[in-house]
Amino acid sequence: MIEFLTSGLLRASFFDMVVFTLIVTHITIIAVTVYLHRCQAHRALVVKAPLAHFFRFWLWLTTGMSTRAWAAVHRKHHAKCETEDDPHSPQVKGLKKVFFEGAELYTQEANNPDTLQRYGHGTPDDWLENKVYSRFTWHGCGLMLFIDFALFGLPGISIWGIQMLWIPILAAGVINGIGHFWGYRNFDCPDASKNVFPIGLLIGGEELHNNHHCHATSAKLSSKWFEFDVGWCYIRMFECLGLVQVKNVSRPSRFVNRGNQPVNAEVLKGLIAHRYELMARYAATMRKAMRAELNQLLTQTKCSEERSLFKKAKAILLNNKKRLAEEQQHFLTVLSARSVIMSNLVQKRKELCEIWEKGNLSSDQMLVKLQQWCDEAEKSGIHWLQEISARIKSY
Repeated sequence: MIEFLTSGLLRASFFDMVVFTLIVTHITIIAVTVYLHRCQAHRALVVKAPLAHFFRFWLWLTTGMSTRAWAAVHRKHHAKCETEDDPHSPQVKGLKKVFFEGAELYTQEANNPDTLQRYGHGTPDDWLENKVYSRFTWHGCGLMLFIDFALFGLPGISIWGIQMLWIPILAAGVINGIGHFWGYRNFDCPDASKNVFPIGLLIGGEELHNNHHCHATSAKLSSKWFEFDVGWCYIRMFECLGLVQVKNVSRPSRFVNRGNQPVNAEVLKGLIAHRYELMARYAATMRKAMRAELNQLLTQTKCSEERSLFKKAKAILLNNKKRLAEEQQHFLTVLSARSVIMSNLVQKRKELCEIWEKGNLSSDQMLVKLQQWCDEAEKSGIHWLQEISARIKSY
């Protein structure tokens, strides 16, 4: 009896328990990223019935989450990102609340009938979902507790606890919280999403959160050569086994040297697909220009108050003006007033954004505005703008 309580039916060692815990939690992560996220929420791939039923059963055992509720909450997050209606935005609710109370925020939104009705379409609606998984939410987790206890004895309760905390901490806390607060950005999309880490191993590739928000319907989350998405590796393996069908994968941007030829329909098509990548490059250009202009202004001014202001402004890394804090916007306004180059860069960035954001423009109108933008950039005499113009024409 004592032996059963300390090591269970398997008579497992401590090392065996650690390995088991890592394996089962990893399976849960793969079920979330491949099935719930990329398949159900975004329709980036189709998971065939045998694998889909395994994922649904496993998620019932290890998380108690409903497929419809998870997909609905996540779709609403994308639709209302960084607004008051976003179920879990750290930019609105604060990082501390989202990181430590992410599971509670998810549960609250998952119990919102309007969210389920508006965003939960296309998810499983069969007998198992309605009579078992959605009806007996925590019975699966209770069954998992019994299995862990039977296999490992009292230590199995700790294993079960880790399984229950794995998704609330890593998915709800790290991705929903840190993934919209800290990290790096490949794409300057209109939200605060960040890539937490370039190696997406621990959370199934979800670490590449900025990439995902830019290409939400892509089954592959990695974008740069140095990024690794383990979830995509599993998808490719399942595809070879005939268990999934990939529907959409984001393609890397390609560039052609067209010289001084005007913008054409091919360029416009490439820009629309990769506009957030272009705007990220523009943001990087503005950071370089701002540092150069600040250095020049520091050498020109003798006023200690202005020098202090410019030194403080030098620490700003400009991304999207909509997300700049009030003090940072003040720095940018002051710098624009003192620098013709910065004033032009800010204005031209606003004009370029408007080309994408105005949904009532036809393709021909967009082409005209884009060509006009490039002409003005090239005639400005500002090499920063001339570089962006050349970049635009090469897409």
